[in-house]
Amino acid sequence: MSLFGNLIRAASTMEKMSGPISSALGGTSDSGSPEGSGGMSEMGFLDHLEDLRWALIKGAIGVIVACVVAVFFKDFIIQEILLGPKKPDFFMYRLFGIETTDFVLQNRTVTGQFFADIGTVVAVGIIIGSPVFVFFMWKFIEPGLYPGEKKGLRFSAVFATLFFMLGVSFGYLIITPLALQFFAAYQISPEIANEFDISKYFGMITFWAFGVGVLFELPVVIYFLSKMGIATPNGLRVGRKYALIGCLTLGALFTPPDPISQVLVAAPLLLLYEGSILISGYVERKRNREMDQALA
Repeated sequence: MSLFGNLIRAASTMEKMSGPISSALGGTSDSGSPEGSGGMSEMGFLDHLEDLRWALIKGAIGVIVACVVAVFFKDFIIQEILLGPKKPDFFMYRLFGIETTDFVLQNRTVTGQFFADIGTVVAVGIIIGSPVFVFFMWKFIEPGLYPGEKKGLRFSAVFATLFFMLGVSFGYLIITPLALQFFAAYQISPEIANEFDISKYFGMITFWAFGVGVLFELPVVIYFLSKMGIATPNGLRVGRKYALIGCLTLGALFTPPDPISQVLVAAPLLLLYEGSILISGYVERKRNREMDQALA
């Protein structure tokens, strides 16, 4: 406690000294700050910590409220979403024209169903409440950003959310039915029945859906790498053949070991890679224009 108190006193002392030091240096203007004279430069270190604390608290409250809301819809989430691909009348089976193989779900631990129930509520609450948490964190850092930085981050946030939701939908609607039916029908002996553990079942559906969602974030990652000058369109074009191998490898990891499922995952990833080349080219051209304008 004494160490923490010393840190607080030291921060307060630095805050009090900042005014005289600025005056002695000639009174630095706030016109170059991100928000002008009324920006974050007028706030002290302890004020920033207090704002961060309240941003975290409000974001956490948003997640908790989302978990409470998820409790009222947990029957629909479990029966229709998580257990949907298990049912023979799941609409994607009819769309693909797949002849389904029935399988049994079992609970092999004393607390298995309880923690599966609680885990589902918490996971859904985190997913629903995460935009609220991100919003309050955004409100915390927004005053310290320049207008151009705000625009770029808004663009990234929108497209990151869009690509993630597309990936989750693709993983749930395409990968999950194909993978479940492959493993349900796979047998090394007629004497061995396929009976899946409920925890493994929920875990694999989450892995297939959210894993593909993360993979679909490739254009957003390339955008930031291009902004930092790490990724270039020429470098991405040269690495296209390695990207093909990588996409096929990821397709093999996320799907059953059959070529059709592998291509179904690899093809969208290759399209995203080609789109990332276009995004990187746009970022490079924009950076070159800004550099030419600065040198003119």
